[in-house]
Amino acid sequence: MIDYTDKVALVTGGASGIGAALAAALSERGADVIVADIQEDLAREVAAGLARPGLAIACDLSGPEAPAKLVREAHTWKGRLDLVCANAGIDRHKRMTKEDFGPETMRMFEVNMFSPFRLAQAYAALLAGSGARGRLMITGSENSLSLPHAVRRSRIGAYGATKHGVLIMAEWLREDLEGELMDVHVLMPGGVYTPLIAAGIPDPAMIPPEFNVIMPEECARIALKGLDLGLFYIPTHKHIGEDIRPRFDGVRAAIRALGLS
Repeated sequence: MIDYTDKVALVTGGASGIGAALAAALSERGADVIVADIQEDLAREVAAGLARPGLAIACDLSGPEAPAKLVREAHTWKGRLDLVCANAGIDRHKRMTKEDFGPETMRMFEVNMFSPFRLAQAYAALLAGSGARGRLMITGSENSLSLPHAVRRSRIGAYGATKHGVLIMAEWLREDLEGELMDVHVLMPGGVYTPLIAAGIPDPAMIPPEFNVIMPEECARIALKGLDLGLFYIPTHKHIGEDIRPRFDGVRAAIRALGLS
């Protein structure tokens, strides 16, 4: 189990949902936590309520310069930065035939897909200069691996693309690092009761059991267990493994049909 005592963790999107639960879990295990979020008041509330009161930083990660600035501010607080949880994310519901790839969609790509790797670049530069070793956990999604059955009517194709992108870029980041500077992990949550779900279903007891939605605290528990185990892929639900099968089977069937086997 990783000892977080007196270590410093940065959690983006930390004012609610998975991010707030990660901040709380890390603080309970001894970390000093920086809660970064565009929702400044909520970020301050979360930071103040941690087991070890943390630091809140207002940050809009849709700006290309924002991730590097955030890393600098986070490091300045205690003079170290041991863990970065690149968790901030937004969604969008639009049929792919109607998706205009306008400013709202591009903002989603900036926040969900580009900002984690801008954070990684800034963090790598910081670590290289300090001689310290770090840890980066990027929040992907069950959508990183497949088109999950549970969301097939949700019209989240562009969102799914951002999460697919997160996974392959993280795999390349791990490859490019060649074991140096930092450990890299990808958290891939299935259904988690975040404000996005709460907006439509205010009472979690009303969620149909077949949706298999877990609470943010359980997601955070699994995430930290994945870090403890040194896992690169950190899924939160058993069904995520089965959801990959149609793609795998489809490619295998195509190989046979093409006579490539």
